[in-house]
Amino acid sequence: MEINVVKEYTDKPGARYEYQGPKSGEKFRDELLYPKFIKSVENNEILTVNLDGGYGYGSSFLEEAFGGLVRRLKKENDEKYKKVQNILIISNDNKTWIEKIKGYIEEAVANPLSKES
Repeated sequence: MEINVVKEYTDKPGARYEYQGPKSGEKFRDELLYPKFIKSVENNEILTVNLDGGYGYGSSFLEEAFGGLVRRLKKENDEKYKKVQNILIISNDNKTWIEKIKGYIEEAVANPLSKES
């Protein structure tokens, strides 16, 4: 299963939260990443996320999408959060995005939910 961010969401990713403007990381997570991730796990498939072709991804967008996916699953007491690390991230445009996403996921997996989450 694959998500091509540019084709399925936007080539101009926005801020972290929806209230900050269009095409946020929060909206991407909730409307595209979360449902496809759940379906991929249920079908025992690897989810691939292709970031190529966009105009850049801010750290707040990436952290909210991927770290936020882990936090959402933890909040739902869904053990699938442990499988977020299996998402395959593709970016020939900027390899640092892949490393950043891996770091956001690892941090979210390792840290307990705060009371505000």
